[in-house]
Amino acid sequence: MRGGKHLKNSRGWSISFNSPVVLCFALICLVAWLMGWLSGGRTTAMFFSVYRSSLSSPLTYVRLIGHVFGHASLDHLFGNMTLLLIIGPMLEEKYGSLNLLVVMLITAFVTGIASFLLFPHIQLLGASGVVSAFILLSSFTSIREHYIPLTFLLVAIFYLGGQIYEGIFVPSNISNFTHILGGVVGAWFGFFLTNPSPSGLKNLKNSR
Repeated sequence: MRGGKHLKNSRGWSISFNSPVVLCFALICLVAWLMGWLSGGRTTAMFFSVYRSSLSSPLTYVRLIGHVFGHASLDHLFGNMTLLLIIGPMLEEKYGSLNLLVVMLITAFVTGIASFLLFPHIQLLGASGVVSAFILLSSFTSIREHYIPLTFLLVAIFYLGGQIYEGIFVPSNISNFTHILGGVVGAWFGFFLTNPSPSGLKNLKNSR
C-alpha cells in the first residue's frame, strides 16, 4: 500500500504494513481461534459461528458477521489464511481498502443469513466464503471496459462448477453452498467495481 507503515531494523530493511484490511482480518481470525482453543470452543460457538438462534438475542446478529472469523482447527485456519494472504493484498492494492472491506462484510452477511435461514441445525464457521469471493474477484484484475475476461469465465466454470459438483455428488463437511455464495458475491463486485459509471464503488479505490 502506498504510504503504508514501515517497521525498520538497524540494517535498513523494513516490514511494510501493506494490506491493513487483510492483515487485520487474518489477525482477528487468529485471535478468535486462540480464544476458542483456550475456552474449549465456547467462545467460537458464542461469537464466531452462525446457526439458528433467537432473534431476541444480540449475539445472533453478531454471529451473522462473526462466523467468518471462526475456525474449527489449525488446519482449517491455516488453509483459509494462506489463500487469503496470497490473494487479498493484490485485491486491496487494486480496489482499495474500503472496497475490499465492503466485499468482506457483505460476503459475511450474505453467507450468514443464508446459513441461518436454510441450515438451522448446522454450525457454520470459517473464512472460506470470503476466500471464494476473493478468488472470483481476482479474475477481474485485468478487465477492460466492455470486455469480459476469459480468466473470469474459466474460474467461474472450474471453481463454481466444482463446488456445485461436490455439493451434489461428494459428501463432505465443507460448506460448498457458502463457497458458491461467496463466489457469486465476488463476481458481482468484480463487475460492479469495474463499471465505468461514476457512481460505482471504484471511485473509492484510493480511500485508505
